[in-house]
Amino acid sequence: MSALDIDGLRVRYGATEVVSDVSFRVEQGESYALVGESGSGKSTILRAIVGMARDRSGTITVDGTPRQGKVDRAFARHCQMVFQDPYASLHPRRTVDATLSEPLQIHGIGERTERVVDMMRDVGLDPRFRFRFPHQLSGGQRQRVAIARALMLEPRLLLLDEPTSALDVSVQAEILNLLVRLRAERGLTFLLVTHSLPVVSFMCDRLGVLRRGAMVEEAGVGVLRSGAFTQSYARELYAASLGGGDRRSQSA
Repeated sequence: MSALDIDGLRVRYGATEVVSDVSFRVEQGESYALVGESGSGKSTILRAIVGMARDRSGTITVDGTPRQGKVDRAFARHCQMVFQDPYASLHPRRTVDATLSEPLQIHGIGERTERVVDMMRDVGLDPRFRFRFPHQLSGGQRQRVAIARALMLEPRLLLLDEPTSALDVSVQAEILNLLVRLRAERGLTFLLVTHSLPVVSFMCDRLGVLRRGAMVEEAGVGVLRSGAFTQSYARELYAASLGGGDRRSQSA
């Protein structure tokens, strides 16, 4: 059974169709990337999975269960999302402790203090930051809090929406290496949205290339590393990445 199966997904915003008949599958334990230019529909697909894109058709199946377009507790225990901007995604008047405790409270899970402290340590945050507010943390620390929050309910599937693009270059590699470690230790499945092909090469097993809301090519990461794409648009993306990207995250 696959972790995520999307078949014939279409999403509309008003009269505009922003995702057009997209289908792909993510296997259990796999790390799969959606890549493409801004406006290609990458993040919209993530929003459709979690129920934030209402005007959609097609089927979304998570761990064998069809999604009905609403957020429910069972789905929240299985799938969580990490957003692009950690400052915007964290409540400015909630401490780290309150942010991490909230999912446990909603789901009636006990031993909250112990779980919060353990999770902070697991994502590389000193427990002394527990009662700090987001504005008292660096960008990298805030994203660690966001990752910790996503993991509090021990989900199996993480949706990652450009998880390092809002961070300073100096801390991007730290967060990428953290995600790779957590995936290995927890047996997580990743669906990653990014415009950075070097990040895909470092983190992922396969990728799907989107253009104007449609999937134009799927490939293994070996194809990405060699540049041997079959579609001209995918080759153009690859060539553009060689002009501005590097692989510092692989050596960090």
